[in-house]
Amino acid sequence: MTVRQDQLKNGFRIVSEHMPGLQSAAIGIWVTAGGRHERIEQNGIAHFLEHMAFKGTERRSALQIAEAIEDVGGYINAYTSREVTAYYARVLKDDVALAMDVIGDIVLNPVFDPREIEVERGVILQEIGQAYDTPDDVIFDWLQEQSYHDQPLGRTILGPTEKVSAFSREDLSGFVAEHYGPEQMILSAAGAVDHDALMKMAEEMFGHLQPRKGLIPDAARFTGGEARQEKELEQAHFALALESPGYRDDAIYTAQIYSTALGGGMSSRLFQEVRETRGLCYTIFAQTGAYADTGTTTIYAGTSADQVGELATITIDEMKRAAEDMSAEEVARARAQMKAGMLMGLESPSNRAERLARLVQIWGRVPSLEDAVAKIDAVGTEDVKAFAETMAVQAPAALALYGPVAGAPSLTELQERRAA
Repeated sequence: MTVRQDQLKNGFRIVSEHMPGLQSAAIGIWVTAGGRHERIEQNGIAHFLEHMAFKGTERRSALQIAEAIEDVGGYINAYTSREVTAYYARVLKDDVALAMDVIGDIVLNPVFDPREIEVERGVILQEIGQAYDTPDDVIFDWLQEQSYHDQPLGRTILGPTEKVSAFSREDLSGFVAEHYGPEQMILSAAGAVDHDALMKMAEEMFGHLQPRKGLIPDAARFTGGEARQEKELEQAHFALALESPGYRDDAIYTAQIYSTALGGGMSSRLFQEVRETRGLCYTIFAQTGAYADTGTTTIYAGTSADQVGELATITIDEMKRAAEDMSAEEVARARAQMKAGMLMGLESPSNRAERLARLVQIWGRVPSLEDAVAKIDAVGTEDVKAFAETMAVQAPAALALYGPVAGAPSLTELQERRAA
């Protein structure tokens, strides 16, 4: 498998990886225009725009967009994150040119029909309402807001109801004009793809675009804080976030190995102590996520009202214990899980295309898998224990609680336990 990367004169980037033996391909456009690129009055517009891309172009109706891909047995979708909006498809190898044409069409030529805007506005408002009815979704929005308070990175991707209710056709067109320049776009493909053919299609579709400067978001600042909402629910939801490295910091590998050992699987410390030994919850996990310039290690659990206090304090105790006696065997197991998860995931062309796009966005190039594996293997037990010490005692923290949480300790109380 060979990664190839090119760039048009206007800054539009193309990256692909041919995967021998596959009869299908994943292809998409990744745009550096996510939630953190919105001004406060625009919060939610990147996601709204993603929805509108499928509601009709100058050449195709909404139905024709869907039929074009589904008539050949393919799949088309999109998503918005805090750093990127992606439009992608999975098709058989003979239909790559068709998928490229459809994706290019929805990215470049949306018509923003006022009637369709109103229809999709209703859909998104329903999506927001559904999120509020899903405690283990909304708690992570609150946690994000507390982690990066009063910053674009801390705002919800869906946006608040009042802003979504007011977005106009001009607002959508304005966001495209600001952020959908060739230098903000990456065409990424993997599977049964021909790079030279992709280059030719990219030149035909995107070569005419004029370069424009995209918004460079402000550097993230992990602020920390607490969000607590009492509500009559079956479970008390507990989420703790700790400042961690960003993608461009090699310490991200240590952070990910740490969170895997702490709460990444059935053999992890939190799962064994909190669920298996004490029976305090059904779900508990730890994970490390990253952005270009910051990251968070998050611990989440759902438990009963009368056990949330015990669960919270045991979680802190387990974090502190990990700094003292994390074993070489635990670190080796976490390294193996991390490598296996990465390599198994990359057997999918969709996952591989996404990885290529994200690496080009972050680094401007695609480091080899061998480099990534070597960096994972280079993380030793003492590295993880030192990182665990930082997480247990020093790292800034944010806390979100939802449900019957009267018995849960405050962030201040948890900080005091960390320092004890």
